Amino acid sequence: MKQELIKLLCQKSFKYSKTSEFKLVSGKMSRFYVNCKPTTLSPRGIYLAGHLVFDAIRELAPDGVGGLTFGADPIAVATAFASELNKAPIKAFSIRKTQKDHGIIKWIEGDLNPGQKVVIIDDVATTGGSTIKAVERARAEGMDVIKAVILVDRQEGGLENIRKLVPDVTAIVNRDELMEQWASSGGI
Repeated sequence: MKQELIKLLCQKSFKYSKTSEFKLVSGKMSRFYVNCKPTTLSPRGIYLAGHLVFDAIRELAPDGVGGLTFGADPIAVATAFASELNKAPIKAFSIRKTQKDHGIIKWIEGDLNPGQKVVIIDDVATTGGSTIKAVERARAEGMDVIKAVILVDRQEGGLENIRKLVPDVTAIVNRDELMEQWASSGGI
């Protein structure tokens, strides 16, 4: 499944240039661009991402899986669906970018209660900033963050930064694996 996901990411989500032409959220320019949404919103991508993330967290038996909207949302839903198929249900949740200012004011949408064990997920990590923000917001809502899973690690220090808050961090795919697939399919 992982190799199929790598191929799909290279087809739909990964770009490479010999010069730094891609502007990142940080404002920094890069030779690599990864937008996981075309993959994680495709039928096969949903299937692969959901099962691979579920496999990475199933032994922990968390109550919930989610992260900062919108990058984490399709992966959280896919993981929850895969968990139900495997008779080990894990609830999906979403963390808002801006706090809700009406009704019940909260950061998290989903069926979770304070004290429950959760895994924070993200589609891509460069510096780890959005994952760290998700961890902080989940903890502010009383969640017990036990792990972080990144679908694609750009290998630019993000996982190391996240580990400062959550020691158990893993990536499903990394930039080197994408580059290897890209090169083997005639990209270079």
